[in-house]
Amino acid sequence: MGQKILRSRSQDNARGSKTSLFLDRKCRVSMTSPRDMDNEVGEAISAFKSGRPVMIYDSDYREMETDLLWHAAAATPEVIRRLRNDCGGLLFLAIGNEIGEMFGLPWLQDIHSHKSLVEENPVLGHLVTNDLQYDSRSAFTLSLNHRETYTGITDRDRSLTTRRFGELSEELIVKGEDGARAKERLGKEFRTPGHIPVCRESPGGLKTRQGHTELAVSIARLAGLTACTIGAEMLEPDGDGALSVEGARTYAKRHGIPMITGEQISKIFNEKD
Repeated sequence: MGQKILRSRSQDNARGSKTSLFLDRKCRVSMTSPRDMDNEVGEAISAFKSGRPVMIYDSDYREMETDLLWHAAAATPEVIRRLRNDCGGLLFLAIGNEIGEMFGLPWLQDIHSHKSLVEENPVLGHLVTNDLQYDSRSAFTLSLNHRETYTGITDRDRSLTTRRFGELSEELIVKGEDGARAKERLGKEFRTPGHIPVCRESPGGLKTRQGHTELAVSIARLAGLTACTIGAEMLEPDGDGALSVEGARTYAKRHGIPMITGEQISKIFNEKD
């Protein structure tokens, strides 16, 4: 979910044109007043709570990407179709760490670096994730398909997988289901690998990692919903790079979608502490 862009920014400090573009983009993103920021976040929370989408721009200092997001419970086939057609990036299901812990969903990076697995499958040692450009760890865990799907890739199939995962997560959290029972329930309805990549929040949330996963589940928490959000990164029409902030804001205005930043979300959680 990242681009090799942070490294290029540091390497190109002496290159005036790129640096100027970066600073210019940074200034435009940061011109919102504190009062407007509060209004924007409040509008986004209300929209998300009512089943409507929001857009979140992560940061000028991270991936510089905008995600289009819905709560998992709102994932109709039309929502999946819109994510597929309007965004261009990978569809992903962001889940809270508490959900990942309840189901025992491991991070793929940990699986792929497990000593016994690497010994049995040496190629994993060659494919080790040790050079991420945007973070120290990836948030990806297992990918899923609902067992009632056929291939799992259609809008209807991905909608079912997303929606039922969100519903099951909420049901088990409300019941306070223990880990063994939760894993059993998960396996009864879902299989892996599948066509919905799942990303698990870092323990500590935004305090330890300010990624798309943490931001996506944070808006759900602020809306009082289960920390389970479906989304996709928005790309430029030619696919060669993330959609610019200006392009994202234009899309948001055209479709009446609240757009906020990772900084605004982090500020709320810092104030709560």
